[in-house]
Amino acid sequence: MTPSDSGKDITLRIAQNPEADELLGRSPLAALVGMLLDQQVPMEWAFTGPYTLAERMGSDDLDAGRIAAYDPDAFAELFTTKPALHRYPGSMAQRVQQLCQFLVAEYDGDASAVWRDAATGDELLERLNALPGFGTQKARIFLALLGKQFGVRPKGWREAAGPYGEAGSHRSVADITGPESLAEVRAYKQEAKAAAKAAKTKTTARTTAKTTKTARSAKKPGGLSPDK
Repeated sequence: MTPSDSGKDITLRIAQNPEADELLGRSPLAALVGMLLDQQVPMEWAFTGPYTLAERMGSDDLDAGRIAAYDPDAFAELFTTKPALHRYPGSMAQRVQQLCQFLVAEYDGDASAVWRDAATGDELLERLNALPGFGTQKARIFLALLGKQFGVRPKGWREAAGPYGEAGSHRSVADITGPESLAEVRAYKQEAKAAAKAAKTKTTARTTAKTTKTARSAKKPGGLSPDK
């Protein structure tokens, strides 16, 4: 990754691994791949993935053109070799390759071109959302990561990132700067997951109660009855 707008080299502590974080800080593609892998696995595992992948490819960085042209079965083997790069190594290998093929086709293989000349946060969000494997939430989180830790801050970037762009928040990988903030982000995610589960349970209970009440009413004299 190129230096931030402040002119200082970028130091990350997302993977909690010095070598992996160093790669994330200097390689735009590694950062994108790490974000892509950040799904149903611990964040440290996801963002260490690009470093492990580069090692297995015999390189100190990732190259979109090389990955795009890699034999799919051989590339999948790089992910499935123990320790696997992801909980779902086969499908994620395919997604990473699709991402790189898109970057080659649309940006000449230059991952940083996705955000380099974006004039506004909305434009950048649209570009990120178009990447294979990047839904709206993942795109907003990565936009927040770019703004908060990489100095990529087009006009309106915080607004485009939604709640993930809020200053002082601890919602996502964009806010991880060390072990303490990692713990805070993990706690937030667990609380959000528990709240969502509770809301779903409450909704299910209400639906069940309503269905039961309707069924009981149908059995009462004068209530609803099936057509004869």
